[in-house]
Formats: sequence, C-alpha cells, structure tokens
Amino acid sequence: MNLYAIKENDHQQFLLITFLDQKHFFSFMMILYFFIIFSILRNCSSQLLPPLPAPNLTFLDQRLALIFPIIQNFKSTITLDPLGVTQSWTGPDICNYKGFYCDNPPYNTSAISLASIDFNGFQLTAPTLDGFIDQLPDLAIFHANSNNFSGIISSKITQLPYLYELDLSNNKFIGTFPLSILNIKTLTFLDIRYNLFTGIIPPQIFTQNLDAFFLNNNNFVQKLPDNLGSTSALYLTLANNKFIGPIPRSIGQATNLLEILFLNNLLTGCIPYELGLLKKATVIDVGYNMLTGPLPCSLGCLESVEQLNFAGNLLYGQVPEVVCSLTNLVNFTLSNNYFTKVGPLCRELIKKGILNVEKNCIFGLPNQRSIVECLIFRGQIKLCPLQKTYSVIPCKIPKFRPNRPARTERHLISYSALSKHTKLY
Repeated sequence: MNLYAIKENDHQQFLLITFLDQKHFFSFMMILYFFIIFSILRNCSSQLLPPLPAPNLTFLDQRLALIFPIIQNFKSTITLDPLGVTQSWTGPDICNYKGFYCDNPPYNTSAISLASIDFNGFQLTAPTLDGFIDQLPDLAIFHANSNNFSGIISSKITQLPYLYELDLSNNKFIGTFPLSILNIKTLTFLDIRYNLFTGIIPPQIFTQNLDAFFLNNNNFVQKLPDNLGSTSALYLTLANNKFIGPIPRSIGQATNLLEILFLNNLLTGCIPYELGLLKKATVIDVGYNMLTGPLPCSLGCLESVEQLNFAGNLLYGQVPEVVCSLTNLVNFTLSNNYFTKVGPLCRELIKKGILNVEKNCIFGLPNQRSIVECLIFRGQIKLCPLQKTYSVIPCKIPKFRPNRPARTERHLISYSALSKHTKLY
C-alpha cells in the first residue's frame, strides 16, 4: 500500500470537494450581495428620496406641484401628531392643508405659491426640519411655537429669498446660535426662545434689520456684545440665560427700543447712564442680576416708560426723585436691594402701589431688611466709575403733576415672551 498514493488520492478528493464548496459559497455570497444592495436601494428610495406626485393629481399651480413631494416627505418623518393635524395633508389642495397658507409670490402676482406656515401649538414631533422649510422657495413666514422639533438649523435656510419671520420657539433645537440666520437679509422677526441653544451670540446679529428678537430661556453664556446698542429692534428679550458682565454703554444708541428684558441673568457692574437715553422705551427690566451702585438720574428722561424693574440686585443709595416724577409709570420695582432713602414723590408712588421698595434698608418703612444685613452690605459697597454722570439729567424734566390720572397695564409683548406657549405675532 502506497501511503503517498492514498494521500494523493485523498488530496485530489479534498481538492474536488473544496472546489465545489467554494463554488457554492461564491454563488451564495453573490446572491446575498445583490439582496443587500437591493434592500439598501429600496430603503433609500422610500426614506431619502421624496415621493413623486401621483400623475392624476391636479394642482392650482406648478409651484405647488413641485413642493408636494417635499411636504409628503416631511410628513413621513413626523413621529407624533396628537392633534391629527397631518390628516389634512393629502391631495393636491395644499393651500387648504392645516397650517399652510398660499399667496401670490412677489415675482408673479398671477401665480399661487406657498407663502406661510403656521404650526403654532400643533405639538408635532420630528427629528429635523432640514430638507423641509429650506426647500420651500417662496416661503416668507414660518411659525412653529410649541412643537417637538429638534436637531440643528440647516445652513440651507439662507436660500429662501423672501423669509422675514422665523419662529422656532419652545422646541428642542440644540447647538450653538445658528449662524446661517446671519445670512438671511430679509429677516425682521426672530424668535428662538425656550430651546436648548448654548454658547455665544454672534455680535453681527445686533446689526441685522430685526424688529423683534426673542432669545430668552436658552443657555447662552457670554459677556453681552459691546455693539448691543447697534440693534434696530423694537423688542429685545435676553432674559433667563447666563449673560455676564456689565450692560454695554452702547445701549443708549438703541433708540428704537420699546421693550427690553435683561431679567434673570448674571450681569454685574453698574447701571450705565446711557440707559436713560431710551426715550421710546415702555419696558426696561434688569431684575434679578448682580448689578450694583446707585440709580442714575438719567432714568428720569425715560418719558415713555411704564414698567421699570430693578428688583433683586445690589443697588443702593437714594431713589432719585426725578425717576419717581415720570408720568407714565405703572410699575416701578426696586424690591430686594439696599436703597436707604426715598423722597416725597417716591413716597406718593409707594402709597399708590406703583413703587415697590420692600426688602431694602429704608428706615421707617415696613418690610425692610434687618439692620444687621444693611450694615454688612454697607461695609462691602463698591463705587461705580464715572460717578459724576449719575447726577446728570440729560433732558428737560416736565412739571410734576401730583394728581396724574391712573394708568392701566396693557399687553406687553416682551413679557408675553416669558410664557412658553404664547404666540407673539
């Protein structure tokens, strides 16, 4: 018996079996490969590529036919619709979809296009708006307060030539301030309050032609930009963030401001004399920060102011009588500070319930701090720079009217912004 012959025969049989196994294995792998490729392509066509409009649909305008697949694709990404809003998003009549509004585009007054979307309060949940609003070429207004949209704001949004109102408030957007917004030159209304934005705000935003800018209730952490006063905004809410440092002296240049909220941040330093130059302002709120020093007499030039809040700071000295002579004041709040004196005009406002000086160090008035608290603070007083400016009144003070008519509080847009679900415009 030839062991080499047996071994060779066994080797030949082994080679034959191995060849057959490799051939079957190769065939199996080719089938598996084509199955995987087919599955991927099928998945891509159903999820990434927008569905084409059915050939039997008739649209009012070809512009609506082009955005139909974009809307349907976005609809497919919505994972929660508790109010059944998207049930109306079927068929060719896009202008009657709930939340969708059509109009004639600026470039063709006889055409019909999608001009506005209002999702306020719809409570829709979707992982992103990317691929939706940035693909609607004639969109001018997008409001989406109180939904559960998330992700980041796509840079493609700058491709919208007519967008002038953008409301993304009370959602779950993350990341830093969306820099793409800086390139939307038509934008006049921006509302990003109640989200999860962090980091800093680019100073360029204060040179945009915004009428209203609401960014309260995020997690912005930074010193306020020196060019804050360059803003053209009428309404500016910076409340409930983590802004630090002083109020920029440039604030006096923001002469369009009607309402401004610095409320509940970490601001330090002294109140700038220039704050009194905002003659159109009806609301100024710097409450609950860590500001110190006296109130500047320039505040007596705030001839339109109705709401003036400095509560919860480290302010001290005498409350300026010239501020208490302002005729339009409805609420003047100085509680939880360290003021030591009020004059007769201010005492009149206390009696009328206009001026609140509780928890200060004013001898003879009820509900004041303890003597010990006041003495401890007095030993830690920090003087402000530019002391002489605090006694300057840069305007002509009107004659005080002791029997001025009572004023009622009116609806104030900036304070409404502190409520999550409020539609502002």
